[in-house]
Amino acid sequence: MGRVAGIILAAGASRRLGQPKQLLPLGERPVLAHTVSAARKTKLDPVLVVLGHAAGEIRRQVDLTELIVLDNPDYTEGLSTSVRLALRHLPDDVEAAVFLLGDQPLVEPAVVEELIRAFSQHHSPIVQPRYAEGRGNPVLIARELFPELERLTGDTGARPLLARYRGEVHLVDVRGHRRPADLDTWEDYERLRAEFEQASKGDTGR
Repeated sequence: MGRVAGIILAAGASRRLGQPKQLLPLGERPVLAHTVSAARKTKLDPVLVVLGHAAGEIRRQVDLTELIVLDNPDYTEGLSTSVRLALRHLPDDVEAAVFLLGDQPLVEPAVVEELIRAFSQHHSPIVQPRYAEGRGNPVLIARELFPELERLTGDTGARPLLARYRGEVHLVDVRGHRRPADLDTWEDYERLRAEFEQASKGDTGR
């Protein structure tokens, strides 16, 4: 099997927060650093990070060495522009990509590994985790669907494909893990900090 790449989407402007959510402190590191760390602990190869808003500040505060870092000049036009940019920079031997959201710092490497394992066994066009709370991120998309991702416009990611190919989505049971929450508001941030502190008590490796 060819490689499975990781694409971390972290170009958003954080309009509702009023400051870059990628750089909000979580423990001793910024939010995005946790997502990057999780990706590094998996078999994802290569790992791409798409930046946009506050890209320079993020580069200074987050260790992005050995990753492919892309600056998206069109990030204000929506998430789809980051998806398309990343796809254009994937090596030809990449058979699938796992899309991770830069504002979901509690994504667990074990979940990503389960997606990769399921894809290697079933070669489904889409592999998605199913948590106790329901379906969630990150999502693996096979190369055969890249052309459809490249036709996306506006502020959308893989959701249209998940709906269009609902019957072909391979769901991976990860009920032993908690579905990572989005970070869009200050209330989200407070909940995230509380969840992080609770998780850290049982995981000194974070």
